[in-house]
Amino acid sequence: MNDFMPDRTPMEDFNENRLSPTENGGPKVTIDKETLRTTENPDETIRHLLANYDLGAKLRQLRLRKKIALVDLGKHTGLSASMLSQLENGKLVPTLPTLARIAMVFDVGLEHFFADKRARRIFSIVRADERLRFPDRADSPTPGYFFEVLTFGATEKSMSAYLAEFPMHETKEARPHFHNGAEFIYVLAGQLAINYQSEDHLLGPGDSVYFDASEPHSYTGRSEEGTKAIVVTSQPRL
Repeated sequence: MNDFMPDRTPMEDFNENRLSPTENGGPKVTIDKETLRTTENPDETIRHLLANYDLGAKLRQLRLRKKIALVDLGKHTGLSASMLSQLENGKLVPTLPTLARIAMVFDVGLEHFFADKRARRIFSIVRADERLRFPDRADSPTPGYFFEVLTFGATEKSMSAYLAEFPMHETKEARPHFHNGAEFIYVLAGQLAINYQSEDHLLGPGDSVYFDASEPHSYTGRSEEGTKAIVVTSQPRL
């Protein structure tokens, strides 16, 4: 279900200024409530995601390894010692420009902060209030479905899982797509129409389907109260 995702990944819609409004003095993020809903501040959700990489701990390790004091590092980077201390303690989320400044001082690439094997997680919990709700296409006035990513905290995933909500639409409004790998859908509530290989199939609560996602397929919610389902996609076998 790689194409179940929109053209842009959820986190690509947040630029570095939005990662840490308090660091650069920028305004808080405002989000269209019609297309994005969360019970947690979006900045906090991103903080939880980036916490998997232990950016502050890696920064501290670099500084101590080089035996550089916070004040001296501040002189090299143009950042205050107070800000650097908050970055190391995880109280602030560094922006990419900030990480780039620090990386240049220590002569490391940005991948040092994100590719360390110690940052990889094989056990990752996503709390209900951490999820963000997105439409299938950000530019669509009538989204075919909305989704919440259930596995965004894990790295190097062999599968992806989503909580999807399908508003009621006519079958002709469905947008067929296809992608590599397999797809599994379990209907939680409502009626979901799936078109696969030009055939229509209607699923109700408790019904599930598994299929080769390389064939064109589309989804349509058929319940006025809305349809909800768990959607899981896997990578193709090598």
